[in-house]
Amino acid sequence: MKNFKFKINGNDYEVTINDIEENIGKINVNGVDYSVELEKKDQTPKPIVRKPKPQTVKNEPVQPKPQTSTANLKSVLSPLPGVILDIKVNEGDKIEKGAVVLIMEAMKMENNIASEFEGVVTAIKVKTGQSVLQNDVLVEIQ
Repeated sequence: MKNFKFKINGNDYEVTINDIEENIGKINVNGVDYSVELEKKDQTPKPIVRKPKPQTVKNEPVQPKPQTSTANLKSVLSPLPGVILDIKVNEGDKIEKGAVVLIMEAMKMENNIASEFEGVVTAIKVKTGQSVLQNDVLVEIQ
């Protein structure tokens, strides 16, 4: 015996299912007994159809420059994953320690990425709109 409470169109119903034999159910609705005919549905399980996930376009990974006489080459690394919004320096620019080299969006905020070194920008390893991961090389300074 199972008891249920239903609210249909604002009306409350207390339903008790007393017994089910084959396709006939003995139920009680608000104190009134009923015999109801149950419709049997096909019991074969339906196959699970999974839609393929759309492939996402991945940006090219940031490739470090081959090491050739880079004894004093320093890299500005991405402090966290994000998207490059603006590049503030050009190759050949002389910059000072603390100079903003680019702006990146991370966690829905614009972040100024400053150089920890002074020197000349020898390579810019990213492009505007590119996604980067934490510790990717953004700019190289010599």
